[in-house]
Amino acid sequence: MQCDTKFDFLTRKHHCRRCGKCFCDKCCSQKVALRRMCFVDPVRQCAECALVSHREAEFYDKQLKLLLSGATFLVTFGNSEKPDMMVCRLSSNQRYLLLDGDSRHEVEVTRIAAVQMLTEGFPPGEKDMHTYTSLPGSQPVSEGGNARATGMTLQYRAPGAEGVTQLKLTAGEDANGSRRQATAWLVAMHKAAKLLYESRDQ
Repeated sequence: MQCDTKFDFLTRKHHCRRCGKCFCDKCCSQKVALRRMCFVDPVRQCAECALVSHREAEFYDKQLKLLLSGATFLVTFGNSEKPDMMVCRLSSNQRYLLLDGDSRHEVEVTRIAAVQMLTEGFPPGEKDMHTYTSLPGSQPVSEGGNARATGMTLQYRAPGAEGVTQLKLTAGEDANGSRRQATAWLVAMHKAAKLLYESRDQ
């Protein structure tokens, strides 16, 4: 399905374990772990799928732990003027963003329509830019250079509500007065959103 080679007794047919399409051995020779589909050992994948699987494996090994452990943020709901100090983390089943503070909120990940990164750190004279990351149903992903993440805006569809609800997270200081954990969490969330966007059709 990639090189148009005719299959015969010597040129055998192989299928990619991720997309299911048929390929010759040359076009489907990589064996990569596929945790997303619960394969324990590395399995045969086409070149395109292997690339996505490598990125997912890196995400599982590095960023997922950060998202599960959480970080401290100043959280603004909708048009509220006063932010609340909350810890935001991914639930252990990876289905919800949990926000814990004086009150508790849950945002179902599948209901997130768009993620917008708030950044700073561009050269003098350039305006601060936003890195826009899309989830299914939104626009493509664009990157924002060497900027440092300072916050994130989420748009999601709350159950029973019409339209989208907005949630803004601004990196807050932890018990040691550092924003490092919050910044790392934002970067991990950005990568998670990109993976969701890239694999939406797979």
